[in-house]
Amino acid sequence: MEVLRSLLPPSLRRLWTSGSHGKNKELVERLQLYGIIKSKKVAEVMEAIDRGVFVPPGSAPYVDSPVPIGYNATISAPHMHAACLELLEEHLQPGMKALDVGSGTGYLTACFAMMVGPQGRAVGVEHIPELVDFSINNIKNSAASTLLKEGSLSVHVTDGRLGWPDLAPYDVIHVGAAAPEIPQPLIDQLKPGGRMVIPVGTIFQDLQVVDKKMDGSVSIRSETPVRYVPLTSKAAQLHNN
Repeated sequence: MEVLRSLLPPSLRRLWTSGSHGKNKELVERLQLYGIIKSKKVAEVMEAIDRGVFVPPGSAPYVDSPVPIGYNATISAPHMHAACLELLEEHLQPGMKALDVGSGTGYLTACFAMMVGPQGRAVGVEHIPELVDFSINNIKNSAASTLLKEGSLSVHVTDGRLGWPDLAPYDVIHVGAAAPEIPQPLIDQLKPGGRMVIPVGTIFQDLQVVDKKMDGSVSIRSETPVRYVPLTSKAAQLHNN
């Protein structure tokens, strides 16, 4: 860590211990240094949405690792959030619509909302009611609070495998848990020209990028091996809790 600190310019070194905002900013700087964050837009939104607001008390929000959030769920490591935002950036323009399946603590839903802005829509879906309540409270304490209040950001209790058809189709669908195969309702709710990122697999998983062409046909490619908690029913998720 001290080696990395020595590589930073003086202004960023001063932020190293200057409270949560500084720690969040330095996390983003590290992800840029390692080449995970490439775009200015992704860096800006990850600086604006402080990860420290979205983890349970006593956690280490600025370490690049997943954090347990209860109910056999986690908030993904920062590098995975950054990688997904990079993959989806072109489809997260102002006025577009994004669906975050398995929205957990609300972090990535808030990032999506900031990117699509007040004229767009960002929707989080999560089947654990307590996590939905937690995420809404987190968002209220974040830079995305105005978007929640004004209605361009919302979080709902539902089975994420069914998506959220009320506001479909979506320019972006992000799935934060691994499905054994891509749920058809999510493909159906993806807008022509839109993109979905979803971890797929059981023991072995890949982050897959699903692009729907303007004629409705779909292309799928594997981006990288990953390890996510399973996308399953509420009962199955809680069974081992």
